[in-house]
Amino acid sequence: MSEQTAGVIDNIADASVASGKGRIEVSHFGLSYASAEGPIEAVADAGIVVEPGEFVSIIGPSGCGKSTLLNAVAGFLKPTRGTVRVDDEPVNRPSADRGMVFQQYSLFPWKTVRENVEFGLKMKGMERSRRESAARTLLGLAGLLAFENQYPDRLSGGMKQRVGIVRALATGPKVLLLDEPFGALDAQTRIIMQQILTNMWQRLKISVLFVTHDIDEAIFLSDRVYCMTARPGTIKAEITIPLPRPRQQSMMMSSEFLALRRGLMSLISEESLKAMSGEVNDDALQGLTIDTHGHALSEMI
Repeated sequence: MSEQTAGVIDNIADASVASGKGRIEVSHFGLSYASAEGPIEAVADAGIVVEPGEFVSIIGPSGCGKSTLLNAVAGFLKPTRGTVRVDDEPVNRPSADRGMVFQQYSLFPWKTVRENVEFGLKMKGMERSRRESAARTLLGLAGLLAFENQYPDRLSGGMKQRVGIVRALATGPKVLLLDEPFGALDAQTRIIMQQILTNMWQRLKISVLFVTHDIDEAIFLSDRVYCMTARPGTIKAEITIPLPRPRQQSMMMSSEFLALRRGLMSLISEESLKAMSGEVNDDALQGLTIDTHGHALSEMI
């Protein structure tokens, strides 16, 4: 590793665990919003903690408030009740201290890959040579340096999301927030992206709060996993992941991994059924045989 590369990595790491920074604390969090049918409680009395340098995931059924909680930590939403703090400072608005990566590819199509990564550094007033050097270093860590002069429309979905993660890291945030960043990717690309993310995280030692629907993904990436209930979402369980690091895909077939998977699957299945109450009955779960009497189904609907 060159001295210049090490310097960029150290600058990012210094913003988190190396200096004891990047602690997230959400306490008694609740959020309600108005609708045509009246107020809806999205999240109720939820509490989570992410220690400096820790990788924590949130899983739960659709509509339980996972993304709501993450957006409150990012500063995009204000809680109706409770508090959201990073390093004991209340979160009142978005900040460069909290890097955010969304499921959709939020890149500037008119900028090259390197220019996208440089954007936040440019807004901070960093001189051109330094921001170019920092961007190229991080692109190298993500295996994208050969594409630095390409535009986003020439990249695959996985490559675009890697650029998004690198751009979020470039400004040296205290914490990295990811909202189902691999949800739109095919299964094989998703596995590769998980490995790339965990490798980058181990190098940079930044605090990460990660929202996902994928149980295997949550176990593979995380130090701890919070499981949320059906809406109004609250924390049902907190699961420590005792698997050794560095993580390799082969460990996903181990007895330890599969035991964790069974436990989380049981928690999620129970809450998913609650979330779908009124939409799912015993016939739907067991399978319903439809006798069309020789007619096309379209003729019977």
